[in-house]
Amino acid sequence: MIIAFIALASLYAGICVFFFFFQHLLFFRPEKLTTAFQYKYSFPFEELDFDMEDGGRINAIYFKVPNARGVVYYLKGNSKSIKGWGKFAKDFLSNGYDFFMMDYRGFGKSRGKRTQTKVFSDAQYIYTWLAKSYPENKIILYGRSWGSGIAARVASWNKPGMLILDSPYFSFYYTIHRYLFFIPLGLLLRYDIRTDQYLKIVECPVHIIHGTKDRLISFSQSEKLRALYPDKISLHPIEGARHNNLGDFSEFFEVLYSVLYVKPVAEKSV
Repeated sequence: MIIAFIALASLYAGICVFFFFFQHLLFFRPEKLTTAFQYKYSFPFEELDFDMEDGGRINAIYFKVPNARGVVYYLKGNSKSIKGWGKFAKDFLSNGYDFFMMDYRGFGKSRGKRTQTKVFSDAQYIYTWLAKSYPENKIILYGRSWGSGIAARVASWNKPGMLILDSPYFSFYYTIHRYLFFIPLGLLLRYDIRTDQYLKIVECPVHIIHGTKDRLISFSQSEKLRALYPDKISLHPIEGARHNNLGDFSEFFEVLYSVLYVKPVAEKSV
């Protein structure tokens, strides 16, 4: 009995230690690119590099359209790199918006140690840079999946015109706890990302788009977020959609384009 207990305790401790040191392998699936790699898109764009004070480097792509209504600052999910994610620019360019997307540290051409604090700091740095070229009410923060919590954090620090959350989580801790409820996540988890708390401070309109059949981040998490702040959040369910196939549903684009639409200002009669 004692030997079995010791064996189980050792196994449990081993799981906890492994999770603490290697949780990044569970949460992130980055695609790393050489600095010589050249992006190719069907729309004109500019590649930018931002050197951070701690020695890290953030690589980004920036698309512009004539007479832009504003800019969409798109914070991507936890996989691959902007090489593939850049294709989503067309949905916003076609609606008259400039489009900006960066790679987090350790993704694509971005370099440096990645921590929650540094991800937030990098995202805010870029927002401040964009705010030099656009009035804040012309900046739309768009967070997809893992990036939704980062977008909410940046929105809570600033006054953007709008926040769009695509398949968001109530909090990163809440999502991970569903799968790893048996270990002390409060002590071990390096990313908690409290979307629920950040939204309390956000002042701009918030639109949530979420598939009702999402098995990775349940639709109920978006329902919980809206229930907390019904006066500021509009929830747009995409019936039958899962986590990675929203683009297969015309309803997704109908909602997105409706949210992005800017009603023309009527000319005053003389």
